[in-house]
Amino acid sequence: MSNPAVIRQRPTPAKFRRRRLAAAVIVGVLAVLLILGLRACGDGAEEPGSAALLAAEPVELTLSFSGDLLMHGPVIARALELGGGERYEFAPLFEEIKEYVEEPDLAFCHVEVPMTEAPPSGYPVFNSPPELAKDIAATGWDGCSTASNHTLDQGEEGVAATLEALDRAGVAHTGSADSPRAASRPLILEADGVEVAFLAYASDSNGIPVPAPHVLNLMDPVRIAEDARRAREAGADAVIVNLHWASEIAPEYVTEPNKAQSELVAALVKEPAITAIVGQGPHVVQPIREVGGKTVVFSEGNLISNQGADAGLAAESQDGYIALLDLVVDGEEARVTKATYVPTWVDHLDFRVLPVGDALEAGEADAAALAASYQRTVDVVGKKPATPEPARLGQGDSP
Repeated sequence: MSNPAVIRQRPTPAKFRRRRLAAAVIVGVLAVLLILGLRACGDGAEEPGSAALLAAEPVELTLSFSGDLLMHGPVIARALELGGGERYEFAPLFEEIKEYVEEPDLAFCHVEVPMTEAPPSGYPVFNSPPELAKDIAATGWDGCSTASNHTLDQGEEGVAATLEALDRAGVAHTGSADSPRAASRPLILEADGVEVAFLAYASDSNGIPVPAPHVLNLMDPVRIAEDARRAREAGADAVIVNLHWASEIAPEYVTEPNKAQSELVAALVKEPAITAIVGQGPHVVQPIREVGGKTVVFSEGNLISNQGADAGLAAESQDGYIALLDLVVDGEEARVTKATYVPTWVDHLDFRVLPVGDALEAGEADAAALAASYQRTVDVVGKKPATPEPARLGQGDSP
């Protein structure tokens, strides 16, 4: 039986440890000076308050979120080729973006389609090889949403098989479950002493009947708010809600959030237990906005797929981005203080996912195609409140 409530510690990457160490030193020095100042005033009763100040030091994490793992037939065929025709190797397709997954404190992906031992299949009824799960882990993702309109493509048995594959690989998951008990436990992951809940929901199942409520989390603002409060009661310091917008609520290939999306987000941001919202589903990027004082990533687009102009679809469906949210937890308050995003593009020659700025600087892929992808993404997402990395092409990796 799968357990979607695993809480595990992830080692903090060196560059983030250095940043926190510097911050801790500064705070420590200021606190010591404060204590000495209070002692100089001769008021020893103030010392406990100073100790409390040290104990309440804010903690900053960086969270990474990426879009649909949409494994079309050509993507699966490429993974088989990389495995010498004997096994599936998906990890090389993600090698170029690995730093944006491994280096943040926690990284979350979206598993769009089932993974079972049945023969692989693409659109319209998907099935991916279970080997994908081990390569999700190898790339560095800590947890994944499994709630999508394709979750039930292989039936309830496919849901169980997908969760088993992720469990074997050590990847946490949320959004679908194999029992009511498993569905009732929120996914909470720990980093640097902070516990972050990740909750996931889909708008629909492409008309496939949901056999029981626990099998697939469907969007309902009342239920989502209740789940967020339950996660807080279970010890979560922050709650991130993932929304997979399928065609029942959001038309495909539309870059602007529609009324239904906006109304659901407006209702959810009113819930104090929810820290931020991230989403995907329309197969194209949508903006990152501040709504009700909270960060909302409407859609990261596809992370990997065979979609694009060469497949007779919108050029924008070959684009995506990885959202990086800086989260500060200060006592009982958790808030996103900074949002950046890394525009990505899928090279259909070999299905590598390329961070556009890095790939252009390194001379990978077609320069004109990379530049056009970057411009399309930045035109939609903008530079406020989130900043692209790089801020301009040719400016390196930092805004």
